[in-house]
Order: sequence, then C-alpha cells, then structure tokens
Amino acid sequence: MKAESGTVYLVGAGPGDPDLLTVAASALLQQAQVVLHDDLVNPAILALARAEAEVVNVGKRCGAKKITQQQINQLMVQYARAGSSVLRLKSGDPLVFGRAGEEIRALVAARVPFRILPGISAVFAAAASAGFSLTDRGGASRLILESGHHATDRADKGPHQATTLARYMPGADYPHTQRQLLDAGWPPATPIVLVSCAGQSGQQICRTTLAALAESAPLPPPTILLIGQSAAHAAAPANAT
Repeated sequence: MKAESGTVYLVGAGPGDPDLLTVAASALLQQAQVVLHDDLVNPAILALARAEAEVVNVGKRCGAKKITQQQINQLMVQYARAGSSVLRLKSGDPLVFGRAGEEIRALVAARVPFRILPGISAVFAAAASAGFSLTDRGGASRLILESGHHATDRADKGPHQATTLARYMPGADYPHTQRQLLDAGWPPATPIVLVSCAGQSGQQICRTTLAALAESAPLPPPTILLIGQSAAHAAAPANAT
C-alpha cells in the first residue's frame, strides 16, 4: 500500500507486538510523512516509522490529557491540507473504543480523504494469551465488548441506544432477522449496515434501517450485519467500494 499525499489513514497498531501489525500498517509506517499516535502505542512500533517522518504523541491518558480530541482533529486536517500523508496510529483497532467516529466525522466535514486500516483488537490478544476462545458452539454465541469510560456529558441511554450489535452469518432470510431484532426491542428506525466480503475486492455495502431490512436484497456471504445508532454515521472512506 502506498501512502498518498493529503490523505489521512486511521490505522490500528494492534496490541503492541510489532509482529502483530498488519502488512499494510507496516508499509504505511515506512512511508507516512506525519505520524499522530496514541500514548499506548508501543515505542517498538513507532521505531518502524520512516526517519524523516514527523512523529507526534497525541495521547490522552486518563487524568493527564495534554491535548483535546478537537485539537487532534484539527491536526489531522491541517497536515492533510498541507499535502502530507498522515498516519493516525491507534492502539488495538481504531474502530473499537478508539474515538474513530469523532475523527471520521471531522474528516468528512473537512472533505479530507481518509482510509481505515483495522488492527488486531486487544480483546483478541488477551484471549489468545489466556488460551481460550471468545466464542464456542457449545454455549458462547455472543461476544459483548464494553468500555468502562464514556463522555462525561453523555445523556443516559437505553441498552439499545448505547449499543452496536454485530451479527455474524445473518443468512439470507432478512425478514426473519428483522423479526428477531424487533422482538429483542430494537426500534424500527435503528440504522443498519450490511457488509459482504469486508475488505476484499468484491466488497459490497448496504445501508438501511431495521424497518426496511426485509426489503433489502440479500448480499453474498460472508456477510456481517451491524446495527445501532453509530451506524447512522457510516461514511464512504477512500477505500470503500
């Protein structure tokens, strides 16, 4: 993968071991002109950045916030508008409790092209290190990821309003899936994104709502269904098809 000028890359650095970086993330580290990294990113990973790169710590550790999220957003936009290739490097995966949603919305508003490169989430590394499977056909068909931190000004929300549900292998019977989700209490207006062959050349994306799900044409497997208010902000990054 080639780092393009004026583009921001939201990249997952994985759980910390440089060997667990994706090939694409490693390539971008060696090319990007600016690296804006979280405080938790392993220095061994930062050492892989090109010698000429401007490497800036924009970490926000609990109780020691040296920079605001708004300032980080402004830095991404400023560097990209100046023509630099910008690597926004986050520990784990940028889309799991990495505040990527706020950064995506800022980039969309500023009309700055961006791409998202997922990383290995810490939850997968933790389970692998402990030697157990997060799911099991014998009794664990649901995986819940929850953060112990949230915005101090967040309004109290019901369980569905504060949740993004990812359903693997939803099948082609969308009317049946719709009934299940409605019976589970999801409001009909809840946004849904269906992704087929995610990250591959034949990727397909369908954006709809729970109320309209039954009328959607089934996508070819493998497909993942994502439902929740966060899906309302689904954008079209530069790598979308």
